Amino acid sequence: MAREVTCIFIAIYTVILVFGCVRLAQGREAYEQFLVALGAPSSIGFHLLALVFAIYHSVTWFNLAPKALPMHFGDKTVPPAAIAAAHYIGWVLISVALLLIAGAF
Repeated sequence: MAREVTCIFIAIYTVILVFGCVRLAQGREAYEQFLVALGAPSSIGFHLLALVFAIYHSVTWFNLAPKALPMHFGDKTVPPAAIAAAHYIGWVLISVALLLIAGAF
């Protein structure tokens, strides 16, 4: 049940991103005002909370994935730990790739 509550914060974060795109389309001044608003302590607090909930949501899904998506090769079943590990490895690789593209490294 707690996992489902995390969707509320993800939805609010999505609305903030869409609003940012709208402000970007309105011009430089509007977008800079949006960026200033993102720097407010309440905004930073919300983003940190949303990050925690997004991580919690992802971890609980990756741990649930072997039950939701069992894989079979012929008569053999892929071990649940291998399915979960594949999800975690993919998460790390995609995160690192995005950080590289963003110039964080």
